[in-house]
Amino acid sequence: MNRNDFKSMSTDELWALHEEIATRLAAALTAEKSVLENRLRRLQRGIEIQHATDDAKSSHAKSSSAKPSHGKSSHGKSSRHAKSSTERRPYPAVVPKYRNPERPSETWAGRGKKPRWLAAQLKSGKRIDDFRIRQAA
Repeated sequence: MNRNDFKSMSTDELWALHEEIATRLAAALTAEKSVLENRLRRLQRGIEIQHATDDAKSSHAKSSSAKPSHGKSSHGKSSRHAKSSTERRPYPAVVPKYRNPERPSETWAGRGKKPRWLAAQLKSGKRIDDFRIRQAA
């Protein structure tokens, strides 16, 4: 369709065209959504079936225990990596190593980006050891 065709159309004709386009787009999107939802359901069923067969295989292998598993899980991955990948290991608390003498509540552990107060002091010519927190003996 040419731009001149749109210019020659009345407002009512343009609005009718707009409504027709909107309904066709909605129908196309609904159809595509249903196709994708069906595909997702099939994939989820496949995963559930795979887990069920893996569980059955692992329970069978545990009951027979003819061969040692050498630290492998039923998915072929090492059993120590079987945890969720989103789980983080616990880190020890980081003790602050540097303190702002002007505001003693501001400290820095020496990790990550230098705080502004420390960067400004270093730029003015002081040494980083001037801000180090002395450990009690």
